[in-house]
Parts: sequence; structure tokens; C-alpha cells
Amino acid sequence: MSLVGKKAPNFSAKAVINGHEIVDGFSLDQYIGKQHVIFFFYPLDFTFVCPTELIAFQRKMDEFEKRNVAVIGCSIDSEFSHWAWLNTEQNKGGIKGVKYPIVSDLTKTISENYEVLAGEYDYNENGEAVFNGAPVAYRGLFLIDKDGIVRHQVVNDLPLGRSVDEALRVVDALQHFEQYGEVCPADWHKGDDAMKASSDGVADYLASH
Repeated sequence: MSLVGKKAPNFSAKAVINGHEIVDGFSLDQYIGKQHVIFFFYPLDFTFVCPTELIAFQRKMDEFEKRNVAVIGCSIDSEFSHWAWLNTEQNKGGIKGVKYPIVSDLTKTISENYEVLAGEYDYNENGEAVFNGAPVAYRGLFLIDKDGIVRHQVVNDLPLGRSVDEALRVVDALQHFEQYGEVCPADWHKGDDAMKASSDGVADYLASH
């Protein structure tokens, strides 16, 4: 189910910030009223596609910061796994140099609440707890506005890396709408002409929600 238009599920979890510091009680509440947030999930540390994505986000951090957007990653690995990966050189499979926060979802509850967990718990015929599917998160990405509302989401299957440029494009579209009240057509990019509000009240409704 889509979370678009709904309050982003809250959480308090361990995270690694600034590439080396483990903190308790990391939450998205700190960004309410201050910044837009790109909150993205990836399957696992020390894998193949995942480091390309996390490093790609870091390489575009100047662009996100220009737009006053916080970038936060999350996987089901422990904070210690995150720390080790963040302190491993990139030429050895690590992501050293990544500075934005990476959240630990060891219990998988954050992934479940954002509906990106690639499987589910169940019971077999012997009454034993089992997990059907992959016990990791799909490649979900959520754009959350300053009110804590999810305004955009996209979820890729495990083999499919996502586009950081597309994430920036959607940020630009949302911020253009918030600033000018104009809606953005297909393939719109910053600097392109947008569309004026229609007279049927649809745009006014969208602007108020």
C-alpha cells in the first residue's frame, strides 16, 4: 500500500552518523519544520549494488544540501555492521566517505512499517515461526516534506538500483510546487515551465494537503 499523503511512520533507532559515530534514539522528528527528507532503504551492507547507491547519494550531497534536504539510509543490518562498512575503503567493498546517517533496523520493524520488507513472518505446520521471502528491505525511497508527510515513494526489487538524479528531480518538483503553487508535468526539470493551477479547484485542494 502507498504511504503517499500519509504521515511518515515514526521510529527511534540506533544509527551511525558522520561516518563513524554510533547514536541511540535517532528519529525523523528532528527534521520536522526544518528540512525535507529523502529516506531510503537498501537490502544489506557489504553487498554489490548497495554500495553503488550509497556512494552515489554521497556524491550528490552538495545538491541535496543546496535544497535543504536531509538524506538518510536504512537497512536491517546492525549499527556495528554499518560502522564497519563505513570504515572500509571503497576499493575493498566499503563505503568510506559516506557521511549522512545510516539507520539500523535490526528488528525489521521500520521496514515493516514502511511496507518495504521483502517477506513476512508466518508459522509452519508444526507451529514454528518461519520467514517467507527475503528478510531484507526492498530498495524503497520516500520523500518526506517538512510536515512529516510522505509526498513521493518508489520501491525497486532487490536487483534494481535506483536513480539519485530522479530523486533530486522529484525534490525540485515538490519544492517548485510548494513555492509557486504550479504543478509539474511529465519529465519536468528545474527551470522548465510548469503548469498554472486549474480553475476546478484541484490544485487548490492539492496545495492545502
